[in-house]
Amino acid sequence: MSWTILGSVGAASAQERATRSLYEQHARPLQGYVLQLLGGDLQRAEDVVQETLLRCWRNQQLAGGGQDLRPWLFKVARNLVIDDYRLRRARPKEVDGTAWLEDVLADTDDVDRVLSSLVLVKAFRTLSPAHREVLYETYYTGRSTREVSLVLGIPPGTVKSRLYHAVRKLRLALGVTEVADGKRVSTAR
Repeated sequence: MSWTILGSVGAASAQERATRSLYEQHARPLQGYVLQLLGGDLQRAEDVVQETLLRCWRNQQLAGGGQDLRPWLFKVARNLVIDDYRLRRARPKEVDGTAWLEDVLADTDDVDRVLSSLVLVKAFRTLSPAHREVLYETYYTGRSTREVSLVLGIPPGTVKSRLYHAVRKLRLALGVTEVADGKRVSTAR
């Protein structure tokens, strides 16, 4: 990177010579300092150095000559980095144009649960009341076969039989079938 200012080769005025001298003396150390502050982000570091030197030029700090500008420049650069950091934290996260769909699809929301519930309710309506009752007592309340038998007043064998047939009918209503190797295949409509 070249730190010479365009058009400064034949600088005639004292201000132009001072600006060239400013770049030659302070730009590289200032950039090294800012690079450390920004974790190695070269483009942002160059922007901060440019803004720092521009502020020095605007404030006419070059004409003083006798004072050391480096502490002032480093302080201005540090303040610019801090301001930029605060600004970035205050703004919403920037996303590129391709990431929005992935973000939307990755988020689970209530719509999926509502749709699943509607499908399940529709499938439950295809079952007989006896089958619905056994499924409810077993899966929703978490009761054992013996407990369901006591609550419903039917033998445990009947509970097991109704539960087996209710699950099979529910799978058919949901469009899920089993193949020989035990893997489930969806045949949803």
